Amino acid sequence: LILKPCERRVMIIHTKESANIDRVQQLAKATQSVLLQKDERYILVTPSKMQNPPSGFDVIIDQFWPMSSDLQLGSRAYLNQTREVALGEVTIGGSTSNTIVIAGPCSVESENQIRESANFMKSLGITALRGGCYKPRTSPYSFQGLGLEGLKLLAKMREEFGFTIVSEVRDATHVNEVIEHADVIQVGAKSMYDHGILRACAKTTKPVLIKRGFGTTLQEFAQAAEFVLSGGNPNVMLCERGIRTFETKTRFTLDLCGVAWLKEYTNLPIILDPSHALGYRYGISDLSKACVAMGIDGLLVEVHPDPSAAKSDAAQQLYHDQFSELLTAITPVAKAVGRNIV
Repeated sequence: LILKPCERRVMIIHTKESANIDRVQQLAKATQSVLLQKDERYILVTPSKMQNPPSGFDVIIDQFWPMSSDLQLGSRAYLNQTREVALGEVTIGGSTSNTIVIAGPCSVESENQIRESANFMKSLGITALRGGCYKPRTSPYSFQGLGLEGLKLLAKMREEFGFTIVSEVRDATHVNEVIEHADVIQVGAKSMYDHGILRACAKTTKPVLIKRGFGTTLQEFAQAAEFVLSGGNPNVMLCERGIRTFETKTRFTLDLCGVAWLKEYTNLPIILDPSHALGYRYGISDLSKACVAMGIDGLLVEVHPDPSAAKSDAAQQLYHDQFSELLTAITPVAKAVGRNIV
């Protein structure tokens, strides 16, 4: 780890399994650390500027990692291998080489609509069904989602079809409802800075999918994950969904350069969302092939039984036949880069 003289050093400390808890707490106080427990050892994440742990605690310290920024638990300088995250019966990250496809409508609109979606996804072997119930819309006059009713419909689809359910939290007022009914908690781009949501997600062990804000730097994006990781939930994934640039012909610009940085410097599984990035269905298949070619851990695609009648983001949602063609198109790309579409 090479550091410039002006860089701020922080540190992660692992204690020995035999460490006395009183001494561990003294070390945590001395370093003003966040204290986590994993199996029989403790992990201390310190904001202090240190090159070495304080003296007098050598007997309880097993390992330590000086870090160059507040990207700590999510850094490859700490854990070199991508973290494993289980999404139902499918595991991504680690040495799995799996790329999961998460698909479904932008919004849950009715039981008939989500059931038709579920039947179709099941026929294709899709294991993770997405659907928004609390929609963070840019207009107060747009469809805002079915709320708790929608979550209960998604839970019904899980019971009938065996899906892993992915749904979004809009704000901290209903975060516990989403945690209760969904299997994967999605933190939307507009909610990435909401510490109430992030802190609540840290208190569960359910997987958390954090979307990058469209005006957010990579460092800010990665550090949002630290709020969840430092609270004790190791099951965090990052989702690149496009950033705002000067371009007006597409909805956003998918930052594949940023994805390369995230793969190099973070240890978190990376999911890509081409639907929100482009904003128009005509190029989602081509963009998905580019995403898969980067060796990512997951793809998030919006698919609707009848996009022309969709109550939200109609222009970017694929018809069923288009999604079938997309799956066929990405499979050889995944094989070429050593990935498995699951």
